Amino acid sequence: MASTSRLTTLPAPVRWLTPPVVLLGGIVLLTAAWSGPANVTPPTPRAEAARYCEALDKALPATVLGHPRQDPSPASPYTAAWGSSPRTVLRCGLERPGYLDDDPLKNSPEVNDVQWGMSGSDDGGYRFVTTLRKAYVEVYVPKGAYPNYADPLSSLTDAIKATVPDGL
Repeated sequence: MASTSRLTTLPAPVRWLTPPVVLLGGIVLLTAAWSGPANVTPPTPRAEAARYCEALDKALPATVLGHPRQDPSPASPYTAAWGSSPRTVLRCGLERPGYLDDDPLKNSPEVNDVQWGMSGSDDGGYRFVTTLRKAYVEVYVPKGAYPNYADPLSSLTDAIKATVPDGL
């Protein structure tokens, strides 16, 4: 009962504005949570890989399995993303990931003539990285984003094949 009497002692404008302000704050928090990771650290590729990655950035699809492209910040030709929550993220030009050292053929799906190394991530998603290409392209697929965790790879392989040549 004491808390109710305290609220009634507040000036009327404060009592009237409190619910909309609280609601607006909740909407802002939910929107931020749904947008997924906003910041993605772009790789710093070598000069040759940078050229391939810049070409790849221009060739990437506007949508991946119905999810529109919504690039992360900071804007970079070495990163791209699709969807909002959860978000599929592509990074191009990164250093060779350590998980390729274990047994590169153990978890290596081939999708549309592009070979991928694969590793689970701490949050239950998956990381895929191209192998046997002039630049490493990594695709992070969050847990639950697609019925099959490898589904988005087929949407990206044509652009990769066209812009990042085979070879080491």
